[in-house]
Amino acid sequence: MMTFPALDPELLQAFVAVADQRSFTRAAAALNRTQSAVSMQIKRLEDRVGVELFHRTKANVDLSSAGEGLLGYARRILTLNDEAVARLREHKVAGVVRLGVMDDYGTAILPPLLASFLASYPLIHVEMETGLTSGMPARLGEAYDLVIAMHPVGRGDGEFLRREQAVWATSAEHPVEQQDPLPVALYPQGCLFRKWAMEALDDAKRRWRLAFVGHSLAAVEAIAAQGLAVTVAKRGTFPARLRALGESDGMPPLPPADICLHRAAKLSHAGALLADHLRMTILDETSLPHRERHPQRPAKRNKMRD
Repeated sequence: MMTFPALDPELLQAFVAVADQRSFTRAAAALNRTQSAVSMQIKRLEDRVGVELFHRTKANVDLSSAGEGLLGYARRILTLNDEAVARLREHKVAGVVRLGVMDDYGTAILPPLLASFLASYPLIHVEMETGLTSGMPARLGEAYDLVIAMHPVGRGDGEFLRREQAVWATSAEHPVEQQDPLPVALYPQGCLFRKWAMEALDDAKRRWRLAFVGHSLAAVEAIAAQGLAVTVAKRGTFPARLRALGESDGMPPLPPADICLHRAAKLSHAGALLADHLRMTILDETSLPHRERHPQRPAKRNKMRD
């Protein structure tokens, strides 16, 4: 197998400097080296590759045809060298990043994404808070460094991550949707899904009652799973033990929502690294954890509840 001499990045750096400056003197000044040191490095590089890289005259230093061919490769090698060193040094980045996010994303989406991030940056500590995100962006810098929030379509001023469809959900075993008035389990005031659910039912002139208000996804999901109420979930994080409802079940349509990433104005390097990681992985839906979803199907017909 034929082997080739390795190209020393320091020699390539001198070569690129001379090629750019068209002068050994100016290249030496740019590199903070002596002219003789730069000349020696160019001589070593020419000996290593076995060709002359420059045509030297008293007035000019011009690239030879071989030098012109090498210049593009030299720039790429130096760029890759810098990227590799920067990447290795990033693993030593330390800091605390405060992250605010919706309850379902904090439960179903972010844990594996954070695990992969922290495996690469073990000195970064993430403090995550879940809850209603409607007021979180206004507290960026004060309470949060990053916020992943839900907005009406086209009205989020952060970085768009994905679009989520709101879906009615209830027990897989009980025909709750047939009750009149319809029992509903929702989140507290300020939740976008609460507002949309109430407006959709009122617009459809469907009688309903607020059967449960919960601050956590687990509590609302548990109530719905037991056949005590209908609730609203995102299609992308739809709970596996619930059943999706649609217009064929007598439920009014719900709008989609935009999921956006918000960054504090003065974000640390650690925060920027996490933000970029979350943005890239959430945009690439193939990297998100798979959630088994129940299809829309008839529930068992039990005795109706009041």
